[in-house]
Amino acid sequence: MEGSAGSTVAVESKLRRYPPFVRFWLASTVSDFGTYITTVALSVLILVTMNGTALDQGLVNAARWAPYLLFGLVAGVWIDRLPRRTVLIGGDLGRGLILAGVAMASAAGLLSVPGLMILIFAFGTLALTSDAAYQSFLPQLVPRRLLTKANARLQQSDTVAQTTGGAVAGGLVALLTAPFAMLLDAVSYFLSATVLLTMERPSQVPVRSTQPLHRKVSEGLRWVYRHPYLTPLACSTHTWFIGSSILGAVLPAVILTDLGLGAVGLGLVMGCAGIGAVLGTTVSTRVGHRWGTGRTMVFARVAQPIAIALVALAPVVAGGTGSGESSGSLLQWTGEMWAAFALIGTGQLLFGAAMGVEGPLEMGFCQAVTPDSLIARMSATMRSVNRGMIVLGAPLGGLIATVAGAGIALWASVAVLLLASVVLFCSKFRSVRTEDQQLDDKEAFAR
Repeated sequence: MEGSAGSTVAVESKLRRYPPFVRFWLASTVSDFGTYITTVALSVLILVTMNGTALDQGLVNAARWAPYLLFGLVAGVWIDRLPRRTVLIGGDLGRGLILAGVAMASAAGLLSVPGLMILIFAFGTLALTSDAAYQSFLPQLVPRRLLTKANARLQQSDTVAQTTGGAVAGGLVALLTAPFAMLLDAVSYFLSATVLLTMERPSQVPVRSTQPLHRKVSEGLRWVYRHPYLTPLACSTHTWFIGSSILGAVLPAVILTDLGLGAVGLGLVMGCAGIGAVLGTTVSTRVGHRWGTGRTMVFARVAQPIAIALVALAPVVAGGTGSGESSGSLLQWTGEMWAAFALIGTGQLLFGAAMGVEGPLEMGFCQAVTPDSLIARMSATMRSVNRGMIVLGAPLGGLIATVAGAGIALWASVAVLLLASVVLFCSKFRSVRTEDQQLDDKEAFAR
């Protein structure tokens, strides 16, 4: 135990030697906190304020991620040619303005589902550029041997934000309405941009190439889908995103309308997922080092469909039917509502823990085995296809819930998540160790 504690302190000490990373970490944490407030507020806005359905939730979710499907493959090439810090600052400022616009339009009663989809599509376009820059920016801030640890710290901050942001958001939405809560996220993006503006510009080797755009895109595709370990990981993750997006479209409707747990219940459920994620990220690098990246990720992905199976049982425990009325107070919950919440909360706790374990390992592995000149394109390729799966899965989940019921949609999510774990288990990725595959700093910049 003492050795482990000393190792953790040593890691933190190493990371603190890189001030640009510390500022980047701060900026990321600030915007993460606001993001989880908006996640709750947007669901309440669609399903309660606008009296929408699970299908409406799925369509808005699809609009959020559609830019990744449309522009994702070229985003990495574009980011290669621009200062990544500048891209991150512009993305934060633009997203803050869009969220402020959504909040004001909703407060004025001028917002419709199609209008919201357009605004969220613009938000997603800026998020795409920021995500591509984010992945390729981090290796400029710390040495590659610290990438997994740096990703773990970033994800820990994200999960702490999820825990507190979700719970706080539930109370804010219940007390002050969803539009006001979304304004807080807008402010968080402005604060993040301010922090990035004050950080020292990291050195960046500009990527200059006379290759046609389609050839550079092809290089990114070939790197991901011909790599002996990235290929099975990508296929499993693509499948995982379909199952997760089905869940994301249906779960808010189950909590808010079917079970009537209200914004407070939705926030608390997100808080449970956040607590699990904090626990998972805390042990991620330690478990990954002991068991190996592949074995640890396979175990985490097997645990996720089990977790969502608990969530799928919640409507059954509540009697299979809900009041359709959202409760704003925990004191108004019945015994069946508390039992349903306990199942959903436990399932989300386990789901978040499994995601917390695998997240830093997956991100660190992808960055560690990819040359610097290809990181932006690798990231854009993985993210564009992953988010493209949300464009498929989110409306599908909403449609299944509308036609066959939310319970069937939740079990569909379980089935797809189980398939994702099987894909990874049946590949040779299960035996991979990041430390045996990673490039060193000199090799990464030379290639």
